[in-house]
Amino acid sequence: MTEPDPSAEPGRSPEPGPSPEPGPEPPWARVPGARRARRLFRRETLGKDAVAGVVLGVESVPDGLASGVLAGVNPLAGLYAYLFGMAGAAFFTSSSFMAVQATGAMALVVADTDLASRADPDRALFTLAMLTGIVMLVAGLLRGGRLLRFVPTAVMTGFVTAVGVNIVLGQLANLTGYESDAANRVLRAFDLAVHVVEVDLPTTVVGILSLALIVVLTRTPLKSFGLVVAVAVGSLLAFAFTLWLDWDVATVADIADVPSGLPGPVLPSLEDVAYLLVPAISLAFVGLVQGAAVSAGVPNLDGRPADASHDFVGQGAGNLVAGVFQGMPVGGSMSASALIAAAGARTRLALLFASAVMAAVILFASGVVAFVAMPSLAALLIVVGIGSIKPAKVVSVARTGAVQIAVMAVTFVLTLLIPLQYAVLVGVGLGIVMFVVQQSNRIRVRQVEFRPDGRIRETEPVEVVPAHEVVVVQPYGSLFFASAPVFESRLPRVEPTSTGSVVILRLRGVDQLGLSLVEVLRRYAVDLRDRGSALRLIVTTEEVASQLRHGGVTEVIGDDGVYRGTEWLGETVRTAHRDALAWAAERAG
Repeated sequence: MTEPDPSAEPGRSPEPGPSPEPGPEPPWARVPGARRARRLFRRETLGKDAVAGVVLGVESVPDGLASGVLAGVNPLAGLYAYLFGMAGAAFFTSSSFMAVQATGAMALVVADTDLASRADPDRALFTLAMLTGIVMLVAGLLRGGRLLRFVPTAVMTGFVTAVGVNIVLGQLANLTGYESDAANRVLRAFDLAVHVVEVDLPTTVVGILSLALIVVLTRTPLKSFGLVVAVAVGSLLAFAFTLWLDWDVATVADIADVPSGLPGPVLPSLEDVAYLLVPAISLAFVGLVQGAAVSAGVPNLDGRPADASHDFVGQGAGNLVAGVFQGMPVGGSMSASALIAAAGARTRLALLFASAVMAAVILFASGVVAFVAMPSLAALLIVVGIGSIKPAKVVSVARTGAVQIAVMAVTFVLTLLIPLQYAVLVGVGLGIVMFVVQQSNRIRVRQVEFRPDGRIRETEPVEVVPAHEVVVVQPYGSLFFASAPVFESRLPRVEPTSTGSVVILRLRGVDQLGLSLVEVLRRYAVDLRDRGSALRLIVTTEEVASQLRHGGVTEVIGDDGVYRGTEWLGETVRTAHRDALAWAAERAG
């Protein structure tokens, strides 16, 4: 994998200058990976990478805790996921600045997995991260990035929009202190609206203040550091409420013990693998889509295109490392990747600096982390959730037609109402079904006419096969099992008057026919034969000819009824047309 020239600004050619005489290569340069390490650890880039890493590392501390809260697990699992996920994936992605962290969509999948039902919920969480990593690694090695083409924009827009709404609704309890027993996030939000007078006032004040500060400070020169400042101010206010007014506001320390050291490695829980397999596949799919968004939105400095499958492998490595070191599942984070690039990173080494900053915070400031206020983290997540909703994208999909609107709406509603891991899989299935439906309805049949001057033109086909004539038809579109009924309905009908005629079906460019289509051709050939007419087929591959033989079509029309196309366009169809004219003239006489 080639790193970009770190000293070059994006979109700008390196400054010209005299080329130094190459000196003798030191012995250490022949060590595997030495040249690459030398490119990373350059004085021209080290400072910029360090600054960018500090920016992302500091911002990731409250963000990591918030992801753990969003997932309904120990907030430290989100913090560890950020730290070890970034470090584990840093050198395996094809996108130089892809920050692999615990994203909001993945956190919601974890929240809906019901880890509390397992014998050891914490170990089940780590197992889920490792299992997700294995699924991603296998999918990446099998070139699973190609799966993206089967996911329609309507499905992903509905899914991402619902994830944003889910993030907001899921944090209303932490923001207000009101706990509802309703079945899902939507019903809990309605319950809160009905019982709004029962919210906890100190918690709500801290949450609203943090929310307002995030909105204001991120629009100042502080930018992303405004998130850290807002969470810090909200946490200080919560501490003041508790200390001076005896008003309790929940903090990280209330739901988790914050250690002053880094976590040790753990082993997976093998008995939970079967239960966690579906969530792991859903998480892997979400990671694939989000990773593709990162690759498109944060390109490599050298212009080298990213490889979705390669990025999948990198995310898999990040999940394995995160799971082993007690973190939750991770994936490519668009916001973190954009932040580190905007902060001036020049190589992927900036991601390691960010992880080092997070490790330093855990080692030397764990007491501060323990006092982070939960409503402040909820406010941070609500801003993230609102930011992930893209009205312009929704409008763009809505303008493409009723089918796209329906698919987007169904995906949106399902993502709100059913567990996210199933909503993801339903969305994928819906995308595939939509693709099949669209392709099956795009079959067109055109009639080919031969003019006396030698020219050939296409027209609308006749509705009924006329008597004693030759009709040449050319299908367009994907001929597969689902399109068979549409294809059959668009062929010229065979009526009792369709006698002594020949229908030539030109299948040029069709390299495979399913059993459904072969059966359509066989029935059509039988109908023509029963009226004293005939079907002729032009094919270009031996595979199609073999399928016609095995499907009984050749038995009806004869071996001489199947013509093999050549590299010369129009040659075979002219031959078939000339033979058909002679056949029809003979029957007419």
